[in-house]
Amino acid sequence: MENKTARFTVLLDPRKKKAFEQLCASQDLTPSQVTRQLIRRYLEQHEVDFLTLEGDAKSSVDS
Repeated sequence: MENKTARFTVLLDPRKKKAFEQLCASQDLTPSQVTRQLIRRYLEQHEVDFLTLEGDAKSSVDS
């Protein structure tokens, strides 16, 4: 299982947030679970090996 110790804050429109939370709840998932899944898929789609990145090291995925 992934180490879930880092916090990631996202600002979005309140209507989108509510819709997202309702959709997640209807699928018996938390918004955090879905967000982690989306990020994992995005990294995989761009062939970023997030399992071997060092925690504090600078990499091409930093922005």
